[in-house]
Amino acid sequence: MEALIQEPGEKFREIKAPTNGAPKTMKALVYHGPGKKAWEEKPKPTILKPTDAIVKILKTTICGTDLHIMKGDVPEVTDGRIIGHEGVGIIEDIGSAVGNFKKGDHVLISCITSCGKCEYCKKGMYSHCEDGGWILGHLIDGTQAEYVRIPHADNSLYPIPAGADEEALVMLSDILPTGFECGVLNGQVKPGDTIAIVGSGPIGLAALLTAQFYTPAEIIMIDPDENRLNTAKTFGATQLVNGTRENVIEKVLSLTNGKGVDVAIEAVGIPETFELCTAIIAPGGHIANIGVHGKSATLHLETLWAKNITITTRLVDTVTTPMLLKTVRSKKLDPNQLITHHFRLDQVIDAYETFGNAAREKALKVILTAD
Repeated sequence: MEALIQEPGEKFREIKAPTNGAPKTMKALVYHGPGKKAWEEKPKPTILKPTDAIVKILKTTICGTDLHIMKGDVPEVTDGRIIGHEGVGIIEDIGSAVGNFKKGDHVLISCITSCGKCEYCKKGMYSHCEDGGWILGHLIDGTQAEYVRIPHADNSLYPIPAGADEEALVMLSDILPTGFECGVLNGQVKPGDTIAIVGSGPIGLAALLTAQFYTPAEIIMIDPDENRLNTAKTFGATQLVNGTRENVIEKVLSLTNGKGVDVAIEAVGIPETFELCTAIIAPGGHIANIGVHGKSATLHLETLWAKNITITTRLVDTVTTPMLLKTVRSKKLDPNQLITHHFRLDQVIDAYETFGNAAREKALKVILTAD
């Protein structure tokens, strides 16, 4: 039996009576402040609004942003929050207003929740949705759990075709649209460009893979980790620069006849890497920031003011997810290249240890699989 109730000052909420015998709790990874997390029992989510869906998680992963949260770089995340914003699963329940999905559908969860109706959504800026945006694992409970509630399900989930590699599709929740939209599209990569990607971690590699849609002439990968640089080479990088063994600025300038690069993509999220991008950019170039920054970075306008450069920032909107799904299905893009480690969902603490020590463990993306 279903009912609609209204609390003072809020819209109607749809409340569904629990099914007799259905479990009322689940296990989830819970944030308890900087450096503190636990795999613990939490209430199983329920339908709160008619546009909600409840998804049983099949596979999820850990994002670099989750590591920033664990360090305390995202203060909006409060004690008790279930972390995670990526995954695939099966719809277990839907609100009465959900029209695109039904119980039992296999779905890809977008890291961005969007109503599809507000001013920002109509501009394609889903990340700034007035009733959504990046809220999963941030402002509401997320996907590193056995179940998750997805608001605005019709516009925040994508159907998974029968026979699709669901493990690979986890990379389309966040990492690939982020690298593509925030790095490649914002950087306006064009055929023949020389581009530098600062950071050869998962996001930098996602930018590397999708930059090749536009056939740049050179892709310079910059990172202190030799293993990740070697991986980037197999993904299509044309030049590798190891910051621990050579002067990065001098090396990049030597590779570009002293001019600098047409596009510099920042894919780490620390002041040094952003400032490096500003030092290697050519006149008229584009600096595209992807990284999540928890500290101030210096903007050297004394050297940049006359260089005709463009600096962009962006939170992924996931407007390119349908296109990326098509490229994966047509085998023009292989997200499996990004996956290096596998864990059970209840091993999520161990997975964080591996992902948080990526250089030592030679880790890119991890996959967490529910039983």
